[in-house]
Amino acid sequence: MAENGKKLHIAVFPWLAFGHMIPYLELSKLIARKGHTVSFISTPRNIDRLPKLPPNLSQFLKFVKLPMPHVEKLPENAEATIDVPFEQVKYLKLAQDGLEESMAKFLEDSAPDFIFFDFTSYWVPSVASKFNIPTAYFSIFIAAFLGFAGPVPGLNNDYEIRKTPEEYTVPPKWVSFETTVAWKLFEVSRIFEASMEGDEENIADITRFYKSVENCDFFLVRSCSEFEPEWLKVIQDIHRKPVFPVGQLPTTTYEDETTKINAWREIKFWLDKQEKGRVIYVAFGSEAKPSQNELTELSLGLELSGLPFFWVLRTKRGESDDELICLPEGFEERTKGRGIVCTSWAPQLKILSHDSIGGFLTHSGWSSVVEAIQFEKPLVLLTFLADQGINARLLEEKKMAYSIPRNDRDGSFTRDSVAESVSMVLVKEEGEIYRKKVKEVKYLFCDKKRQDNYVKNLLSYLQNYKKTRT
Repeated sequence: MAENGKKLHIAVFPWLAFGHMIPYLELSKLIARKGHTVSFISTPRNIDRLPKLPPNLSQFLKFVKLPMPHVEKLPENAEATIDVPFEQVKYLKLAQDGLEESMAKFLEDSAPDFIFFDFTSYWVPSVASKFNIPTAYFSIFIAAFLGFAGPVPGLNNDYEIRKTPEEYTVPPKWVSFETTVAWKLFEVSRIFEASMEGDEENIADITRFYKSVENCDFFLVRSCSEFEPEWLKVIQDIHRKPVFPVGQLPTTTYEDETTKINAWREIKFWLDKQEKGRVIYVAFGSEAKPSQNELTELSLGLELSGLPFFWVLRTKRGESDDELICLPEGFEERTKGRGIVCTSWAPQLKILSHDSIGGFLTHSGWSSVVEAIQFEKPLVLLTFLADQGINARLLEEKKMAYSIPRNDRDGSFTRDSVAESVSMVLVKEEGEIYRKKVKEVKYLFCDKKRQDNYVKNLLSYLQNYKKTRT
C-alpha cells in the first residue's frame, strides 16, 4: 500500500520511442510498487510491444491506449521511431500532436493527480491546466544534456539563441565550471536541421523542449545527485523550478513460462563456448543505423581486432526504409565461428550478464549505458544521434568509457581505430581504468536502496504538493 499519506494517481506520457518508453515504464513500476496508481499512456501497438509486467503490479499500473491519428506520409502501423527511417520521425511527432484531443478527454474523465510528460508533447501543460492537473516534464536525458540545452531564451535571462552548429561545439556561457561536455561538429550537424531549426511541416525539437520546460510545474531527471551534482544545479539555476533526480532506472525484466527463450538458448550455447571476458557485444539501440561506409569500417575493424564478437545489427528502420546497408563481401565467412551478426531481436540484458562478454560497443544511449554498468561491462562508444554525443563526453570526462577516435567534422573513422579501441578496452593494460571504473560506479547506478530513496523522495514531495493545493 501507499506509504505515508494518501494514494496518488499519476499519468505518464512518453515520446513514441522505446528509449523513452522503457525508462518511463521503469519509473511507473517503482511508483506502482508503493501502491500508487499509474496510467501509462501510449498508442495501441506500442503498449502491445512493451515488456510484461509482474502480476503483483497489474492492479496499480494501467495501460491506456490512445488510437494513433492518421498523418499523411507516416507509413501505416508506424507508431514508434523503430518503425520509420530518421527522416520520417517528424511525422511521428505530428501524429503524437494529434493526440491532444484524446488526451484532454482522458484527463477530464480520469482526473489524475499529476501527469508526467516528455518534451515532444509540449502541449500537455496547457491541456492539463484546464483540469487543474499539475505537470512534470520527465526527462530521460541526463542532467548534463539538459544543462547543455540551456535556459529558455529571453525568459528572465539575456542568453542568446545559438544559431550555428559551431556554437554547439563548445560549453555554453551559463556553465561556470570546467567541462568538455559539448557536441562534436559531425554530431550536431546530423541533427541540426530537425532539432534546432524545424521546417514548415514540423516544430523544432528545441522549441518543443523550451515550451515543455517553460510550462511544466517541476522537473524530473533520469540522474542521481552523486553522479552529476554540478549539472543538476545548472538546471535548477537556469529554470528556477524544483528539480528531482529520479535515479538511473536500471531495466528490470519479468519472465513467465510463455516468454520466448529460444533465441537466448542458441545465443547462450555460443557464448558458453567463448573465453571469459573476451567477447565484444555490439549494439546501437533501436534507432541508430550506421551508414554503409560506417558499417564497412566497423565490420572490418571487428575482424581486424581478432576478438570474438556478438553484433546486433539493424539493417533497416521500419518497412518504409529503402536504404539497405550490407556487410562487406566475405565478412561473415571470414569471421565464421568467431563472430555472430544477429539481425533480429536479441535479449540484451541476458547477453550483457554473460561471463564471456568483456565489453560493450554502443551508441551511448543512456539506457544501454546503465545496462552495461549494471553488469560491469566496460564501454566503447560510437555515437550517432540526439543526446549520444553529450552522454559520451560526460562518460569520457569521468573515465567511464572510451570513444572510437573520429574526424570531428565528418564523423569518419577507420577500421584500425575500431580494432585498437576494442582491444584496448577489453584486454590491454591501458584499458584497465575503464574496466575498473565500471565496477566502481555500479553501486551508484544500480543500488536498489538508493533508487528506492529517489522515488520515495519524489512521492513525498508530490503528496505534500497535493495537500497544499487542496
